[in-house]
Parts: sequence; C-alpha cells; structure tokens
Amino acid sequence: MILEEIIAKLSVAIVNGDEEAAGKFSAEALDMGADPRKLIQEAIQSALDTVGNNFENGKAYLPELIMAGDAAHAALKFIIPKIQDREAKAINKGTVVLGTPFGDNHDIGKNIVGAILTARGFRVIDIGINVPPNKYIEAAVKENADIIAVSTLITTSLPYQREIIKILQDRGLRDKYFVILGGGPVTPGWTREINADGYGWSAIDAATLCLQLMDGNKKPPLPEPLIFGELRR
Repeated sequence: MILEEIIAKLSVAIVNGDEEAAGKFSAEALDMGADPRKLIQEAIQSALDTVGNNFENGKAYLPELIMAGDAAHAALKFIIPKIQDREAKAINKGTVVLGTPFGDNHDIGKNIVGAILTARGFRVIDIGINVPPNKYIEAAVKENADIIAVSTLITTSLPYQREIIKILQDRGLRDKYFVILGGGPVTPGWTREINADGYGWSAIDAATLCLQLMDGNKKPPLPEPLIFGELRR
C-alpha cells in the first residue's frame, strides 16, 4: 500500500476504536517515512474530531468516544518518540487533572468529560472519585497540569471545590493552574463566588471551556470566570 492509504487506514482504525490496527498502521506509516506531525494532524486529530462531532450530534456514544481515545493513544505510542520534546509538547492542547471531590462517589459525568477532553487533544489525568482537595494540587504539581477540573453531583461536596482554590492560594500556586467546575449542583453564581476560572454545564461545554482557556492569551486566575451553559440552568 502507498503511504496515503496507510494514513487513511490509521484514521479509520481510530474512528472504529481499533487499538491494535491503530498501532499497526501508525508503525507502518512511520516505517514508510511519514512525517509524525502529518500523521497526528491528518489521521489522529481528524479522526478524533470526527468521533467528537458524532458524539456531540448524537451519532456516537460514550463507549465509541472512549475506544477512539484509546486507539489514538495506541497510535501515539509509536509517534511521540519520533518527535523532539519541544514539538511533542505542542501536540497536546494541555494537561487536565480531573476528579470528583471528597464525599462524591459518582463518576459517569467525570468519565464523559474525560473522554471528550481526550478526543479534543487534551492529556487527561483522571484521579478518580471521592478525592480530597490536597490530592488535586499534588496531582497538578506532579503532572505539570494546566487545568484542575472538579465535577460533583453532591451538594455537600461543593465546599471542597472552594477548599481546592483556598489551598492553591495559601501555597502560592493559584497563578499556576486554571480551576474549572461542573456538575448538577454547581452554578455560574457559585463559580463566581469562589473565584474559579470557569464553568461548563455539559461535557461539551467543559471541552469548549478548556480550549478557550488554553488559547495562549489567558493566565490564571481570571478576573471573571468563563461561563458556558448559563442560559440552560
């Protein structure tokens, strides 16, 4: 097969969530002299955009989104080592530490947000459920994160969102990380009250929010949070 056919097959493999095929075609394309950056742009990102748009339009569901993300990771395992460190960092739109705060054992909303962020080009560090505030900061420091995302479905867990911001302020780290919120009991008003940097009503809103925060012109903390989905409250 010619290189263009391999790239097309790689894209299809990612859309189909086929990890084995994605890794195989990625390695084959590189062996044939493909530019790693071209593979990312023309095969991987385009495929993830397709799946993400299908999800947003109701043509795909969470399992397909997760499988596509896993297939993309399988392909990137071969591609990233071929790129210099500086260029590799430019591939990722940013790193997000994602978790559900202390007292909340729900994970479906968090998982959907994580899948969509991955499909949109973010590196997602999922630290799980029932997470104490200090664990968010520890993960953000360890992973050199850009964004801390806190999603909760439990009203009694809301104070822990405030506590995360307070710990960042007390440790002199508030200007290092954007803090964004989401989940059923969270409102734009609460987001403004605790001086978070953004709020997303839905998982799609959360992805849009993260993309805007990482546009290169914004630094935490924002004087006014970015709000997505306020009219749907």
